[in-house]
Amino acid sequence: MSIEFNSQIESYLNGFEEFKKNDHFNEIDEIAELRKNAIGKFAELGFPSLRDEDWRFTNINPISKGNFRINGIGNGIDTDTIKTFIFNELDTYLLVFVNGKFVNELSDINDIPDGVTISSLSVAKDESRELLSENIGKFLNFETEAFNALNTSFFEDGLFIHVPDSVTVSKPVHALYITHDDENSLANPRNLIIMGSNSNLKVIEHYVSTSNDAYLSNVVSEVYVGENSELEHYLLEFESKKAFNISTLRVQQEKYSNIKSHSILFGGAIVRNNVHPVLAGEGGNSLINGLYMSNGRQHMDNFMRVEHASPHCDSRQIYNGVLDDSSRGVFHGRIIVHEGAVKTDAKQTNRNLLLSDTAQIDTKPQLEIYNDDVKCTHGATIGQMDENAIFYLQSRGIPKKEAKTIMVKGFTGESFSNMTLEPLRNYLEKLADDWFLSRKEG
Repeated sequence: MSIEFNSQIESYLNGFEEFKKNDHFNEIDEIAELRKNAIGKFAELGFPSLRDEDWRFTNINPISKGNFRINGIGNGIDTDTIKTFIFNELDTYLLVFVNGKFVNELSDINDIPDGVTISSLSVAKDESRELLSENIGKFLNFETEAFNALNTSFFEDGLFIHVPDSVTVSKPVHALYITHDDENSLANPRNLIIMGSNSNLKVIEHYVSTSNDAYLSNVVSEVYVGENSELEHYLLEFESKKAFNISTLRVQQEKYSNIKSHSILFGGAIVRNNVHPVLAGEGGNSLINGLYMSNGRQHMDNFMRVEHASPHCDSRQIYNGVLDDSSRGVFHGRIIVHEGAVKTDAKQTNRNLLLSDTAQIDTKPQLEIYNDDVKCTHGATIGQMDENAIFYLQSRGIPKKEAKTIMVKGFTGESFSNMTLEPLRNYLEKLADDWFLSRKEG
């Protein structure tokens, strides 16, 4: 199956009719109806533009005017290639997706705890049909979000996890998405995570490429966190520097649940990272933590929407950016405190370090508060290297480049310090150090 798309919305409508002929998810009536509504909404919305307030800092013309295709190819990679993308000293359940399709022979998901399901969405279609049909699309907004509607229309596979009540999954789940020799492709990974009460889980979503091709990854991750449960979620975006990555993490939190969301962005030509937790139950806690490092002409847009819908909930947004060359970053953070969400404690922080005179950052922290009895703060900073601090370190015998490295390490360290998976944290810290050391001094 190969379906071609061009800049005309009509091509997506025609492609959807072709896609349906081989869509095994249409066996599930709820998903068939969901897709029908989604493609209709996508046709109505079209791709967002600079006229849309939530997209006014990000020009996606290279996407909306581009030519893409959905392919039926899902392999062509050996185990040696996989080894270059896994993390040393970190034992995980590994699920490998190549060009958007699950590859069982490259994955390792043995010895799963009793009652827990860790599989692909294509497998869950047969083995966990009721859970899938009841939960997919339940909380996701595609009525006003075009890329969510596009994903819902065309998703083929992705990660599926179900953790029942009172179960701790001791090993992290590593979902590795590899784009391999698939230029101009369109992949729509759909991840669905369902956690019962008093459960515990760590998940790593990891997006990479074996070449420097241009393609579009349009990702949606839906997460339900039951009462008194804990989730730590990592999004690692290390794709081709010519690729486009649009990702949405939608989390529904019940009473006394606790989530930690970490987003690390290094790759991509245009990246849009949407994180949207809703604290729907009393006493919930949410940490939204991220680091974006860009150079060349990369564009990285972070759109945060944290909703406090119940009393006595806490949230923290901590996003740091390091920008070099002519790259551009965006932080658009919004905290919404609904009526009745008394005793809300919310804080939002965005810090940006510009390493060149041509790098740009647009930052827009926002508060929407419909309550009096709350504590909410927000703030943003933008700056360059402190020459006095560099001189101080040099006066202590530290070479200038090493002095700058120390300063950048201190800046990025806040983001890494919030991560509990030490081997992964060490890997990411080294990656950030190497990124800075490899740059050309302006």
